[in-house]
Amino acid sequence: MDRIGFFRDLAVIIVSAKLFGLLAQKLKAPQVVGEIIAGLIVGPCLLNIVGQSDYLSLIAEIGVVMLMFSAGLETNMKDLLKTGPKALLTATVGVFVPLIGGTVLYLLFYGFDGFGTDKFFRALFIGTIMTATSVGITVQTLKELGHLKGEIGTLIMSSAIIDDIIGIVVLTFVIGLRSPGTSPLRVVGRVTLFIIMSICIGFIAYYIFKWIDKRHPHQRRVPILGLALCMFLAFAAEEFFGIADITGAYVAGLILCSLQDSDYIARKVDINSYMIFGPVFFASIGLKTEFSGFDRELVLFSVGFVLVALLTKVIGCGLTARLLGENARDSLKVGVGMMTRGEVALIVAQKGLSVGMLDSKYFACVITLIIVSSISVPIILKQLYKHETPAA
Repeated sequence: MDRIGFFRDLAVIIVSAKLFGLLAQKLKAPQVVGEIIAGLIVGPCLLNIVGQSDYLSLIAEIGVVMLMFSAGLETNMKDLLKTGPKALLTATVGVFVPLIGGTVLYLLFYGFDGFGTDKFFRALFIGTIMTATSVGITVQTLKELGHLKGEIGTLIMSSAIIDDIIGIVVLTFVIGLRSPGTSPLRVVGRVTLFIIMSICIGFIAYYIFKWIDKRHPHQRRVPILGLALCMFLAFAAEEFFGIADITGAYVAGLILCSLQDSDYIARKVDINSYMIFGPVFFASIGLKTEFSGFDRELVLFSVGFVLVALLTKVIGCGLTARLLGENARDSLKVGVGMMTRGEVALIVAQKGLSVGMLDSKYFACVITLIIVSSISVPIILKQLYKHETPAA
């Protein structure tokens, strides 16, 4: 795509995302549902007015990074520490139940011819794709509903971050089973180093920002420096430690969430996210969707893939939350909130393709899962939070 064509596509996305977002709001659905549908309509799936491009992908990536930074800023650190043990167990079970479910689904569908075979590794990788949780849509929905700062919202957020780390370790182990040259211990070491780095940088950055904030309250230099910290940690997480950039962005938000001006920083970041980066991110999910390659066999497998992926997250995360003392309704919120899949699932699928553990045709299944979860989760959460007062 040429540079001028990019501006045209950007204009189409912004206008269509806003129009369908407002329409969704009129129909009592979260705006993100309308923005995803806008991407479906203007993208290759229907009208084919806008196609995928590196420019749009980059803006979408910035969008989800800023969204996760905002989520970190709006996190109540006391609630995060309070839900920490719950989040760890919820995320752990929420990874391994889909891993087993996806593996069994593939083997039941295509047959089992023994451990260590190519078919077994493909089945294991299908399960690995299902472990990925992408909470960008859940975050935006909870923000719209006014429940992101609540205990359940914080539990979902912290579980998703831990889920991401565990999922990366699982991905590494699965690839290591197929490629003896890959060392799973090396990646475990990188994750440990990332945690240590985050604590060290977080401690130093917090006191630097606290000093600046005390002398220059409500001035734009604070959110500008905060955004720079977000981008640096997003870069460092993926470049040096092999962890998703959104994890680094969320950590940056956590570092600054206890500042006196954390709400001011969040408002300034949200302006950019609301105007351009957020709509492009959500619309890009629709843009990536094409159903032309579907045949009968793939359709049947896709239905099973979507159902197993959604139900195993609800069962794994929701049942764990219930066993840890949450009531039935709140446990269901946790399970549903963890159902969403997005860019992380696509990244995992692409990794599987590059190492020969996944056929390209299964991308259609992953995209179908992303679309179904992205549209259904906001609607279900809205119903679950119906008649509840927004969190303070």
